[in-house]
Amino acid sequence: MNTHVTTAPAASNPTARWQALKDFDWKPVALVPLLAALALPAVGSGSTWLTLTVAGLAMGLIVFIIASGLTLVFGLMDVLNFGHGVFIALGAFVAVSVFGGLNAYAIADSFWLNLVALVPAMLVAMLVAGALGLVFERYIVRPVYGQHLKQILITMGGMIIGEELIKVIWGPGQLALPLPETLRGSFIIGDASIEKYRLLAMAVGLAVFAAMVWTLNRTKVGLLIRAGVQDREMVESLGYRIQRLFVGVFVAGSALAGLGGVMWGLYQQTVLPQMGAQVNVLIFIVIIIGGLGSTLGALVGALLVGLMANYTGFLMPKVALFSNIALMVAILLWRPQGVYPVANR
Repeated sequence: MNTHVTTAPAASNPTARWQALKDFDWKPVALVPLLAALALPAVGSGSTWLTLTVAGLAMGLIVFIIASGLTLVFGLMDVLNFGHGVFIALGAFVAVSVFGGLNAYAIADSFWLNLVALVPAMLVAMLVAGALGLVFERYIVRPVYGQHLKQILITMGGMIIGEELIKVIWGPGQLALPLPETLRGSFIIGDASIEKYRLLAMAVGLAVFAAMVWTLNRTKVGLLIRAGVQDREMVESLGYRIQRLFVGVFVAGSALAGLGGVMWGLYQQTVLPQMGAQVNVLIFIVIIIGGLGSTLGALVGALLVGLMANYTGFLMPKVALFSNIALMVAILLWRPQGVYPVANR
């Protein structure tokens, strides 16, 4: 398989960088502001449009965090992990337990004390989801490398088992995951209401995207992973153990799903054992729009999905139920392989 993760171009000297920027395909990126601009006259009110747009971008970046792990695994390992949802749900439930132990900090009227509860919840969720990902890769995914149909079947089975184990530990019912005190409420800008948590979600989503791009394009580990995907035998002949790198990629993808589960749980303020399976539909719409393995494509797809869901939910609630499916169909009619297709898949 010859593949790469599509990202914004980078070059070492100004001339090459300028040429790369000129050659870069900006059309898919332009779809995000274009969709927002088209929604403005339909919404009518500027303040309502701003509220919906910020909410849509925040939702999109949360979905990107969730989808980024699956994008990473598929783009670099060619693994269709339909069990990705179990890491999302696990991350959310771990956050519930961590918040329970740090409740005094979560309810304090101090942003920094709230971070004492929020940051450990994210880190522990990522660690636990990553540890489960290690086991998942070793015993479920590794025996079916290169066999997509078997991957779909066995990973879905793994997700069902994972959901049942979550029910055993935390119970089958819905649990609350309330926002920390200082992240509740909104900032008022004119007549627009911008929720505080959505701004944090946007910051975390952009940080995850920047970290992924930097790691894959600016570090030795990223270079080895991308080289190993294109020519595994050559990299192994140089003394590097590609299998360990790929296991690390799967663990990182699982950890990102755990982080996404925390962000989504706080977004909904409730968690369910089935939440991962429910979000799976959005995830696959995003990575299909993005180009099946493209990091930048997943970001563009997630932002489009978030904006479309919020605009149609406000303008035409009944249409909102299938608006993202319609968006995916429209994108695929324009570019059948997604907005930033991975080469030679």
